[in-house]
Amino acid sequence: MSSPAPTPAPTPARLKRGLTVRHIQFMALGSAIGTGLFYGSASAIQAAGPLVLVAYIIAGAAVFMVMRALGEMAVRHPVSGSFSEYARRYLGPFSGFVTGWTYVFEMIVVAIADVTAFAIYMSLWFPNAPRWIWVCVVILIIGGINLRHVKVFGEMEFWLSLIKVTAIIAMIVGGIVLLIIGTSVTGEATPGLHNLVDNGGFAPHGVVGLLAALSVVVFSFGGVETIGITAGEAEDPERAVPKAVNTVPVRILLFYVLALGVIMTLVPWNHITGEASPFVQIFSSLGLPVAADILNVVVITAAISAINADTFGAGRMMFALAQQGQAPRALGRVSRNGVPWPAVLIMLGAMLIGVVLNAAIPESAFAVVASLATFATVWVWLMILLSHLAMRRQMAREGVVADRFPVPLWPLASWLALAFIVLVVVLLGVFPATRVALLVGVVWLVILALVFYGAKRRRALKVAS
Repeated sequence: MSSPAPTPAPTPARLKRGLTVRHIQFMALGSAIGTGLFYGSASAIQAAGPLVLVAYIIAGAAVFMVMRALGEMAVRHPVSGSFSEYARRYLGPFSGFVTGWTYVFEMIVVAIADVTAFAIYMSLWFPNAPRWIWVCVVILIIGGINLRHVKVFGEMEFWLSLIKVTAIIAMIVGGIVLLIIGTSVTGEATPGLHNLVDNGGFAPHGVVGLLAALSVVVFSFGGVETIGITAGEAEDPERAVPKAVNTVPVRILLFYVLALGVIMTLVPWNHITGEASPFVQIFSSLGLPVAADILNVVVITAAISAINADTFGAGRMMFALAQQGQAPRALGRVSRNGVPWPAVLIMLGAMLIGVVLNAAIPESAFAVVASLATFATVWVWLMILLSHLAMRRQMAREGVVADRFPVPLWPLASWLALAFIVLVVVLLGVFPATRVALLVGVVWLVILALVFYGAKRRRALKVAS
C-alpha cells in the first residue's frame, strides 16, 4: 500500500505588478504635497519668517539623499515592504520590525491628520454638520479605492495628484502676475521682494527660528518614502523607481519653495496667521469671487490623495511584515486582485480614531496628531540611511561594484543627511511645542521592543518544551 502523497506547501500570497512610472511619481507627490503645504505651512512661516525658505531647501536636500539611498536599495532588491526588509537584512530582525511598524504608525497618524483636515475643509460648505460624519465619508471613499486592483489605485492617485499640482502651479503663476502688476493681496502692504526683508529682516527670529521650523518642514515632506513601497508592484522597478526618486523630491522642493516664496512677496510673513489661507487671498485678488470654493475643492482633493497613498503604504507594509513573520499571518492574505485586503481594513479601522478625535476635541485634533507624525517620519528616514550605509559596507567587503543607481557624493552627502536627521530628533525635545512627539516616540519604541523580545522569548520557550 503506497503512502499518501505529501501535501504541497501553500504558495505564498503575492502582490500584482501594475504601477507605471507616472503612477509612482504622482503617488509620491500625493503623499508629500497636501496638508503640510495647504494647512501646516503657516506655522513654519510664523516660526522662521522668510528664512523658512532656507529650512525647506535644507530639509529638501536631506530628503533627496534619503530617497537616493532608498532608490539604490530598491533597484537592487525590489520587494514589498521595502525599507523594512532592508533594515531586517542589513541591520537585523529587530531593526526591520521597528522600522516596519513605525512606518505603519507614521501612516496611520498622518492619515488621521488628513481625515481631520478633510473634515475641517468640509465645514466651509456644511458648518452645522458634525465633523465626524465627514471622517466616516472619506474612509468609505478610500476603502473603495484601495480594495480594487492596484492599477485602479494608481490611476486614481495620478488624477487626484494632478489636480492639486495644477492648482499649485496656477497659484504660483497667478502670484507672479500680481507681483508684476503690483496688485496688493491684503490691501495694506505693497507686493514685492522687499516683503522678504521688511518686518524684522529675512531672518526675524534668527537661527532659533530656523531650527524651530524644521520639525514642521519635516512633517510636510513625510510620505515621500512611499516610493520604496511601490517597488514590489511596479511593472518595471529598475526604470520606474530611479525616475521617481530623481524627479519627485526636486518637484516637491520647487513647489514648496516657489509657492511659499511667492506668497511671502505678496503677503508680509507676519500677516500669515493661518486663520485665512494666503492661497484664497491670491485667487481672490485675481478676480475670482469663488476663490474660497475653488481652493476648498483643491485641498479636499489633496487630502483624499494623501490619505489614499498613506493607506496604500501602510497596507503594503503590514503585508510585508506578515510575510516576514513579524505581524499576524492573516495580514499576509490577498484578494483575487492581489490586494492585501486585511491590512487595508486594519488601516481603515485605525482611521476611525479620527472620528473619535473629531467628536471629542474638534478644535485641536489636527495639532495633536500632526505633532506625533514627525518622530515616526524621521525615524524611518534614519533607518533608511543606516540600512544603506550597512549595505554599502557589505558590498565593499564582497567586492560588489555600486553601479546600479548609486547615491551621489558618496559617502559625504549620506553622512550629512544622517547628521540632519539626528539634529531634527534632538530638536523635537528642545522645543516645548514638539516635545510630546519625542516622548510619544520613545514610548512607542519601548512598546515595540517589549513586543518583539516578548514574542522571541515565547518562541524560544515553545521550542525548548
